[in-house]
Amino acid sequence: MRRGFALLAAAMLASPALAEPVYTPRTLVEVTNAEWTRDAVLYQLNTRQFTPEGTFAAAQDHLPRLAAMGVDIIWLMPIHPIGEVNRKGTLGSPYAVRDYRAVNPELGTEAEFRAFVNEAHRLGLKVILDWVANHSAYDNPLTVSHPGWYTRTPEGALMSPQGTDWSDVADFDYSQPGLRRYMTESLVYWVREFGIDGYRADVAGYVPLDFWETARAELDTVKPVFMLAEWEQRDLHARAFDATYGWGWKEAMQRLVKDGSGAGAMRGYYAGQAETWPHAALRMVYTDNHDQNSWDGVAAEIYGPAYEAAIALSFVGSGLPLIYNGQEADLARQLEFFERDPIAWREGKHAALFARLIALKTEAGALHNGRYGAPMVEVPTNATADVYAFTRGQAGERVFAVFNLSPRPQTVTFERARHHGRYSDALNGDAAAFTGSETLDLAPWGYRIFKENK
Repeated sequence: MRRGFALLAAAMLASPALAEPVYTPRTLVEVTNAEWTRDAVLYQLNTRQFTPEGTFAAAQDHLPRLAAMGVDIIWLMPIHPIGEVNRKGTLGSPYAVRDYRAVNPELGTEAEFRAFVNEAHRLGLKVILDWVANHSAYDNPLTVSHPGWYTRTPEGALMSPQGTDWSDVADFDYSQPGLRRYMTESLVYWVREFGIDGYRADVAGYVPLDFWETARAELDTVKPVFMLAEWEQRDLHARAFDATYGWGWKEAMQRLVKDGSGAGAMRGYYAGQAETWPHAALRMVYTDNHDQNSWDGVAAEIYGPAYEAAIALSFVGSGLPLIYNGQEADLARQLEFFERDPIAWREGKHAALFARLIALKTEAGALHNGRYGAPMVEVPTNATADVYAFTRGQAGERVFAVFNLSPRPQTVTFERARHHGRYSDALNGDAAAFTGSETLDLAPWGYRIFKENK
């Protein structure tokens, strides 16, 4: 018997074809990323609050500025008419959709939206729409024309998604094939008729994955699209989404700022990414968005003096960076969600930093997104508890970054030769060389970023 097992093992070793179907690693990410996602930076735009007028036409005037800033993909918050039944506030939530194939007249006309998209494309920008597939407004006509598409209470009434306070929306039932077809055709409609470039999917994990996979396949028959899921699940990247939310990044940064514990939380986040997520999976990282928005209010309260370091790390670490509208203008309050509350535009003190970081990300191939970029390789230091140092890229094209993720000043020395080479400071252009005996003095929450000279 033992001889039989030995012969079988020997045969498998001698014939790789016998072993390959079982033991050959499979590629999780089957989605083909559009070429323009290679070095993309996202910009979230709340049309209602973006200008005093709150319209597409007024927002269009800002597109040249955004293009000059270097952003690539404009993510528009929901543009559809808003429900009135159970409406929150005066204007309601844009996530309570009354008509999936129409434009909210408060924002402008279909012609003005088309002009916005066309001008963005002329400037080299892409436009994605925020899509709310999981639920609709209570007065969406679908509740009358297709009542069977909705989840019901035991008494038979429409209901909001379980476990939420979303009292202005009614939950869809995705066991209904007709709903799936309608929603997929609606997604295709905006790509085919208006030329948009993809979607950000609201609470994507509340909707079955096979729906998203079917929708992505149909969208890609029209044009290459970019899909961002508001969710944190590895399988979403297989055949549906290019990118998912890196909530863990934000949580790690907020935790280490709050408790002053040092670099451990962020080191753990990046280690988890390397070990459990495919390299080709784009993870969106950000310091600010519409769920916690304002620079001087929420963001400053959360990040304090670490805010600039957090922004910089979101660009040079692995991940797809997001800028929330107004960050570049030092937005000084939390924007209202259900009322008009226009951003007061000015030249903020971080506008130049965003522009420099975007330029670096574009220029340095090592910093590109997902499959296009290089993994992070940690450079051990004498201050490992507080300092996180790493390189990305091959020798001759590396980016070398050192972050003091603590409220304590540091004099940093390096314990490996992983970073040795001749560099320029990526933010001010000063020359720098690392050959083995150098030290860096970093203030609390200080950082340095270097780009290797070829």
